[in-house]
Amino acid sequence: MAKVSKKAKSTPAAKTTGAPAQATWGGRFATGPAALMLQYSESVSFDRRLAPFDIAGSQAQANMLAKVGLLTNVERDAIVKGLNDILAEIKKGTFTWDTALEDVHMNIEHALRQRTPAAAKLHAGRSRNDQVATAMRLWFIWACKQLYNGLGEVLRVLVTQAEENQDVILPGYTHLQRAQPVSLAHHLLAYAEMFGRDRARFLDVADHANWCPLGSGAIAGTTLPIDREATAKELGFVDAQGNARLTQNSMDAVADRDVFVEFLAAAALCGAHASRVAEDLILWSSAEFKFVALPEAFTTGSSLMPQKKNPDALELLRGKSARLQGNLQTLLTLIKGLPLTYNRDLQEDKPPVFDSFDQLSLGLEVLARVIEGLEPNAESCAAAASDPLLLATDLADHLVLQGLPFRDAHHAVGALVALAEKSETPLHKISDADARKIAPKLGKDWRDIFNTQRALAAREKTGMPGPKQIAAQIARWKKSLKA
Repeated sequence: MAKVSKKAKSTPAAKTTGAPAQATWGGRFATGPAALMLQYSESVSFDRRLAPFDIAGSQAQANMLAKVGLLTNVERDAIVKGLNDILAEIKKGTFTWDTALEDVHMNIEHALRQRTPAAAKLHAGRSRNDQVATAMRLWFIWACKQLYNGLGEVLRVLVTQAEENQDVILPGYTHLQRAQPVSLAHHLLAYAEMFGRDRARFLDVADHANWCPLGSGAIAGTTLPIDREATAKELGFVDAQGNARLTQNSMDAVADRDVFVEFLAAAALCGAHASRVAEDLILWSSAEFKFVALPEAFTTGSSLMPQKKNPDALELLRGKSARLQGNLQTLLTLIKGLPLTYNRDLQEDKPPVFDSFDQLSLGLEVLARVIEGLEPNAESCAAAASDPLLLATDLADHLVLQGLPFRDAHHAVGALVALAEKSETPLHKISDADARKIAPKLGKDWRDIFNTQRALAAREKTGMPGPKQIAAQIARWKKSLKA
């Protein structure tokens, strides 16, 4: 693990001249910040994960400065090598992070200046504002790809379970009351639709991040002859044709946090979807339902009751969805009253973003393993789905086909249900005489309605749970996931 120096907690306020902690702005001040201020204002404890992206941005900056004549090739090579060496140390965990140097960017710059005097020229035409904005946009592109892949694994196991359980029938619910029969595959594929949209949202966030702010400076760019297109192309900020994508307003480029908000919104919504899946599985695994058995590796026992098998992983998924929503609210509250352009409040934009990424990445992995290990109980599902009341709507449809308006058919079947409940007789076993007193248009074959397989086979329009539709949807998802 990388070392972290806590100098900021113990050193008193010192003269600024020559102090690394004030390397970027110390010329204006006679003394340095108080130790407490350094401790309070540091961000390297959480932003050091940006190191690879900051280094990539600095190397592109060095190459560009050499191209426009503000660095010699020798100086550029020394900077690039020095940054490569620093990155290698960071990856090995031997780099020492110093909180007195505030953030990841100053830690790397200080280490680079110890390796080559050319490092003092690297910041020409660049502010920490556009430097940070560039590193964060590179991070967002990377993070969205990781979550896209994580969602792909969730989708893969959902589709696999759906394919393996096309014949398992269970009740679908509205208001947590039994509604109509569906296949387990259809239910699982409903989650796939949710996570598929989440996947598309993270692609959109990555696309919105794919605009290079480097060269915007602190607010108004620079008078130096920089080449923004060159750095953008080197860093991969390009469109499908390879053209550089550059932010178009320097003030917006360093103050904008839209991508942060969009990322957190996508994460919060994805977390909400994971929470809904978790809730269904928690219910289904209970003794009251017994529709599925959860994998033991993602459940826990009770310290008191030896019989317990608690769905802790799913409960944590459900609970952490609130955390993801809270992170979104934190950032929206943070930015709502800030004037242009940069304000130090914006240092607090990263913890909620990093936390949402960490929690969602891990949560998706957990969810994939839970779904992969599910063991459906086909018998319990079938017993619940055999309730004839689940096909009451199909009986109303039968009356519609006999010429009865749907509202009248709905009312008639409702009266039949009331009769069945009052007489404690299953709906499909009411006598023909009693049934036709309420619904004279019932055909001779009205009892044939109460066949679950027939009911599903009659639902073969797009989006419905008919067996052919389910097979087609599974094939569509499998093809999509291979692309």
